[in-house]
Amino acid sequence: MAKQLQAFAVWRLLVLAILLGSTAQAQTDIDAIMMEKHAFCVGPSYSYSSFKNYWEGTRKRNNLNMGRVSTRMFGLMGDYGITKKLNALFGLPYVRTRASAGTLHGLEGVQDLSLFLKWNPVRRKWGEGVFSAFAIGGFSLPLSNYVVDYLPLSIGLHTRNLLGRVMADYQRGNWFVTGSATYVYRSNTRLDRNSYYTTEMIDNTEVEMPDAMSFNLRAGLRGYHLIAEGFLNNWTTLGGFDITRNNMPFPSNRMNATSLGVNVKYTPTWAPRLSLVGTGSCVVTGRNMGQATTVDGAIFYVFDLSSHKKSSSNNPKM
Repeated sequence: MAKQLQAFAVWRLLVLAILLGSTAQAQTDIDAIMMEKHAFCVGPSYSYSSFKNYWEGTRKRNNLNMGRVSTRMFGLMGDYGITKKLNALFGLPYVRTRASAGTLHGLEGVQDLSLFLKWNPVRRKWGEGVFSAFAIGGFSLPLSNYVVDYLPLSIGLHTRNLLGRVMADYQRGNWFVTGSATYVYRSNTRLDRNSYYTTEMIDNTEVEMPDAMSFNLRAGLRGYHLIAEGFLNNWTTLGGFDITRNNMPFPSNRMNATSLGVNVKYTPTWAPRLSLVGTGSCVVTGRNMGQATTVDGAIFYVFDLSSHKKSSSNNPKM
């Protein structure tokens, strides 16, 4: 049964990416970039994550029966500037899981739709730089009736999630630092069986899901044509229990992870509305998680949806 843990941990890393915006970064809910009024930034993204080692509780191990476990996500992301200080964002992923060895088959399908509002109420000069404060609220909900109780290779937990985040950013010249804290409320989920065991036997189809918190710190260079940054992300589940020795994973397991990564976004001078984004990250410590390495790529284009076209000097920020 231990062979089943790895694929589950990969999927949970994917969930973190969706909820926390840790995939390709370009005007997401986790950065300090805002779109101009009536500008619509949209584009496809791709993410690949894989690992061989994982933490069973706090014990690190591997399992050759599963080989290399991988998760691929094909996504569509967008950001619309309602005003200069209020943006609306969405994300829609299609997920595919696979194990390179063993008898378990991967699953694939449309996962959860995520919607966010991003508000920038404070932007003022502070010393020789500019300080900005943000408030972000969002939710996600399942778009398909995917299987929950096949956790090694399930593509989701089929919960509805509410997210609240506060974020602060300071930029001096082209150098910046951004910090944020997030709380995620998760609804309960249901299984296709009448009883299950956590730390005790429960005669019910409904599983109580623990909430979670996340902290994100990012710093680097931010210019019009180039953004290059490093980031640290920590995710902590507020409850749950460890995967028991050599046993199957369960939806309400405790999942903690700290990851490090880099992100680069390039806007060509010859195409100021186009953005090319690449991100790489790895989990450095975890609990009931895979020690995954993840790479992301995305292409975004900004459309001007205002009733009158702006001059080239007023192109929306990207």
